[in-house]
Amino acid sequence: MKFLDLAKVYIRSGGGGGGAVSFRREKFIEYGGPDGGDGGSGGSVWVEAVEGLNTLIDFRYQQHFFARSGQPGMGKQRTGKDGDDIVLRVPVGTEILEEDQETVIADMTEVGQRVQLARGGNGGFGNLHFKSSTNQAPRRANPGQPGVERTIWLRLKLIADVGLLGLPNAGKSTFLAATSNARPKIADYPFTTLYPNLGVVGVDGHEFVVADIPGLIEGASEGRGLGDLFLGHVERCSVLLHLVDGTSEAVAEDYQTIIGELEAYASALADKPRVTALNKIDALDAETLAERKAELEAACGAPVLTCSGVSGDGVREVLRALRAHISPELPEGEAPQEDGPWQP
Repeated sequence: MKFLDLAKVYIRSGGGGGGAVSFRREKFIEYGGPDGGDGGSGGSVWVEAVEGLNTLIDFRYQQHFFARSGQPGMGKQRTGKDGDDIVLRVPVGTEILEEDQETVIADMTEVGQRVQLARGGNGGFGNLHFKSSTNQAPRRANPGQPGVERTIWLRLKLIADVGLLGLPNAGKSTFLAATSNARPKIADYPFTTLYPNLGVVGVDGHEFVVADIPGLIEGASEGRGLGDLFLGHVERCSVLLHLVDGTSEAVAEDYQTIIGELEAYASALADKPRVTALNKIDALDAETLAERKAELEAACGAPVLTCSGVSGDGVREVLRALRAHISPELPEGEAPQEDGPWQP
């Protein structure tokens, strides 16, 4: 299934049915009076967050959602049938935006959450409704209210505990594949990852969800490469894991490139808790590793972890550091497991 995280949708609620002008006509009944029924209400448009969906691909093939209008009222005091509602089923984590793509209508963060996007029009009153002591035979009925028509955007933001950041070929997909059952595409060329991937990672008996997004390059905030289209998927994360390619000769510059793009995208994202790790240490000798770790620590002003998604060295320590940000306190009586070779 192809991944789609942005869709434009046109919706319209149903209009209300008009009221009826009718009079009772029966043999032997004189002055039967008005008996026109009210019109039915139009159907509304709703959005609901459901389980089992992780993409908006369904909205690529259907963009128009129009609810049915209510039926007009009829004689013999019969009310028109209400129009059926329409429900847009979206993945958890979907934002509903106005046409300007900035104003948030609703944020669907829980399964079963349901929001009305367009209310159906009320049905009109039939002439029976207007009968009074001074007007015994009204010939007046109300038309139904029109439906609401609007254009909205659906934007999916994956809900994960950890977001992976880094330049292309920093080893993000390898790290995700080594620590979870996810099988992202891995190759020795940039932009191997074209769509976000999710994986469930376990450490010390606890599990959390990791999101891998396509790599960023300098100028991503201006649209270079894949741009910052997928940074929204790490906005909901509790902590970010910034992987820096240890085989690069400019690890400090690589680090600053990603931080600069985060700040250009949103200051709130740049201020999130972040764990920095020097990756691909299996390809470095001890002296080079020490030099580049010191250079990276000087650039970020914080301790730097080292790891290798291929050999598994240091992976457990990285996962424990991430888990400490997600759930800082261990349950009573629980102790961390002893270090050993990493096993997914």
